[in-house]
Amino acid sequence: MNKTIIASALLLSLGVAGCQHSSSENLAQANIDLKSDTQSSLKAESVEHSWTQTTLNQFAEQLNVTYRMVSNVPQEACAEDQQDQRCFIAEIDFTSAKNISDGNWSIYYSQMRPVQQVLNPEFDIKRVQGDLHQITPTKNFTGFKAGETKTLNFRGELWQLSETDPMPNYYIVVEGLTPVVIESTKVTIDTETGMEQRPYVEAFTDAKRQYRRTEKDQLVWAKAEVLFEANQNVSFSHALAENRIIPTPESISVDSSDKVVDLTKGINVSYNQVNPEAVAAALARLSRLGVESNDTGLVLNLVTNSATNSVTGSVTNSEAGVDGSYQLELTADGITLNAADDAGFSYGIASIAALITPGELSLNALQIKDSPRYDFRGMHVDVARNFHSKQMILDLIDQMAAYKLNKLHLHMADDEGWRLEIEGLPELTDIGSKRCHDLTETTCLIPQLGSGPFADSKVNGYYSKADYIEILQYATARQVEVIPSMDMPGHSRAAIKSMDARYRQFMAAGNELAANEYLLSDAEDKTVYSSVQYYSDNTLNVCMESTFHFVDKVISEIAKLHQQANHPLHRYHIGADETAGAWKQSPQCMAFVASNDKGVSSVDDLGAYFIERLSNSIAAKGIEPAGWSDGMSHTNPSNMPAKSQSNIWDVISHDGYKRAHKQANLGWDAVLSNPEVLYFDFPYEADPKEHGYYWAGRALNSQKIFSFMPDNLPANAEQWQDIEGNDFVADDRVKKDDKGNLISGPLEKGKGFSGIQGQIWSETIRSDDVAEYMMYPRVLMLAEKAWHKAKWEVPYQYKGSVYDANSGFFTAELRNKQQQQWNELANTLGQKELAKLDKADIAYRLPTVGAKVIDGKLHANVAFPGLQIEYRDDNAVWTRYEQPIEVSGAVEVRSVAPDGNRKGRSLSL
Repeated sequence: MNKTIIASALLLSLGVAGCQHSSSENLAQANIDLKSDTQSSLKAESVEHSWTQTTLNQFAEQLNVTYRMVSNVPQEACAEDQQDQRCFIAEIDFTSAKNISDGNWSIYYSQMRPVQQVLNPEFDIKRVQGDLHQITPTKNFTGFKAGETKTLNFRGELWQLSETDPMPNYYIVVEGLTPVVIESTKVTIDTETGMEQRPYVEAFTDAKRQYRRTEKDQLVWAKAEVLFEANQNVSFSHALAENRIIPTPESISVDSSDKVVDLTKGINVSYNQVNPEAVAAALARLSRLGVESNDTGLVLNLVTNSATNSVTGSVTNSEAGVDGSYQLELTADGITLNAADDAGFSYGIASIAALITPGELSLNALQIKDSPRYDFRGMHVDVARNFHSKQMILDLIDQMAAYKLNKLHLHMADDEGWRLEIEGLPELTDIGSKRCHDLTETTCLIPQLGSGPFADSKVNGYYSKADYIEILQYATARQVEVIPSMDMPGHSRAAIKSMDARYRQFMAAGNELAANEYLLSDAEDKTVYSSVQYYSDNTLNVCMESTFHFVDKVISEIAKLHQQANHPLHRYHIGADETAGAWKQSPQCMAFVASNDKGVSSVDDLGAYFIERLSNSIAAKGIEPAGWSDGMSHTNPSNMPAKSQSNIWDVISHDGYKRAHKQANLGWDAVLSNPEVLYFDFPYEADPKEHGYYWAGRALNSQKIFSFMPDNLPANAEQWQDIEGNDFVADDRVKKDDKGNLISGPLEKGKGFSGIQGQIWSETIRSDDVAEYMMYPRVLMLAEKAWHKAKWEVPYQYKGSVYDANSGFFTAELRNKQQQQWNELANTLGQKELAKLDKADIAYRLPTVGAKVIDGKLHANVAFPGLQIEYRDDNAVWTRYEQPIEVSGAVEVRSVAPDGNRKGRSLSL
């Protein structure tokens, strides 16, 4: 989920993509419009027509559509009475190859930000539900003329800052005929980068009108010249990459200047008491690098060194006392790996792989002592918005293990899709796993996110029970815990519509008892509300016992799958999202509030009631409940299980550290998931061509993740800017209200965070390749921060302090140490780790190249030294860049993958 329940003022300041609340009056009108819009859309399709399927197919194939972002400047985009608001103007050009006079058609498309006003009287745009919109001709429509362009211009809310905002797969509908996707609105694949392209979107060229967010926006477009200056802080050095490991170990001592440890003949593993299955995956990764296991190779001796932890009772490393710890010694005569658990042995072998430069199988003699910073080192993947394959998940688990991450948060249900087969509830996947053009939603959910009209789209799909068991077993073999998540009570539209369909089926069969067994909605509910993605029907009715029956059924069935896979369900993430305004006019809820024994006296308490009740129900099963920090903050902590997890998704530059501290001080497992540094669906660089959402940040590259100081959230104000490139202040002192009640304050001594988690949300991510592009290499820097605490991080001030760009806690000495370590890691990425991702067939992002023409010569550099750079001028062939060289005319630069097969996105000078 692009996290959603947040105060209106913050959302408006952040400009969440489709994520802000309207006033109650606007919400009421929006939902009145919604109902009439749906009716009118159905009515529009009932008009007589002269189309045939052949002519409709031809029209859709030949119609050229262009989407153009005109201006985000309020004085240009907003109406006279809106000058204090944020608006944009966009245009959609339609160019037909034939004369078409018929007006009995509709074009459906995804518009992520609401349309306020259509500015061409020949067209109308109505919102159906969520982001699905319907374009229809009005009585003023004069028809399409062959070769002529008609422009549908409109005003929208907030802004559009990315060329990837306009969703693909517009489709035309005529009653009685099969819908047809308009060919010109399909995505294409760039053969060199492997990335999706949107050929129907006109390129952004005007920084002020198209890429500037507000008049205070200071963010600089990351063009080649800007990147060139940023990359000056790193320089190529083969020595910096030698003996480097990502993530950085606790300590490493190099014992030889020569590479005396010879792995060319492979390794001979002496397992002793270690289960070979526990390290098979780690050894397979070594094999992929050319180090085979055999009887004649260098001896790798696995030594169990254990003791019982007096607190947890678990077997841990006797010296470090932390699960996953290990000691590794490499000598010319052999390798010794000491650990106490399967994870420690796996991680120790992973460190051997990390020391290897592909193609070089000789290492220095050295010793490593290592232990993780956090117990929770997680990665979250949303497969609900757009589905991602089982193979992609397996590949991710493999890479997580390689870099010592150990928690996979798998988000499998949201408004746009339900992605896991549940025994006894086939409707969840029969209907909820696919989107197609069925406005009645009896066979599928309506299209969203540019999914198009057909159920066989690759963005649809689900994991069978067998698939999920395979994922769990694969994770077990790699010491990764899978944390399933079906979001609720908000973000639950897929479940609601599936159970509505189930209800209708059983009622038609005369079985009212079965029809009501898992019903999630109150048919008599007249509440007018809108979620932040503009759904009016996506929240479970928490006053109906059938809702809790459904949730218990789902969790019980998931637990059975975990049991079958021998992968115990330790945590279940309920989401804990709610929709403001839901339930207020539900007869079921009004009756429940009037008479209940649960302590609920107001409809405003229903969200907390649901989260508290469900959390305790889960805890009673021996499962730790988890949720997002906003929903968890609505609960009464005394009503919650003491062992609860909260994912802190609050924005640091907007006081997000305050809720993080408050929830950590409760003793909860507070896992940092802060968007501006840990949301990997955000753009890598400040460039409108970069893929992804951008509501909390527009430039999230690997270096920024590396710079994160997770144990001192407010101190990041000394080195970061907000979404508009402006400095911010983080006041971590005690704040109380007029009655002396604590509002916010610093962390208490002895309290802290349980870990960190990277997130990828899939609203804009339509394929496995795009998902991998957005995740890697950022996942490697996530692992760095989760495993290792850098010596340059600013110590936390428990007394509370104020941090800003000039407060001085982050001293020049600490900044220099940070830059030195980044130079080492950047070289390691460029010279070693990206080549390993090539071998694993991971479609990672190659960095855009910095370049500048000085005195007629091209100077170029790259964020990860060691990567090959290519250039061309005057449209000549791509040529390898070695050193400053004379160029003429238009110049382009790009980076090249170590295996030479993939290319980075090119930039022009």
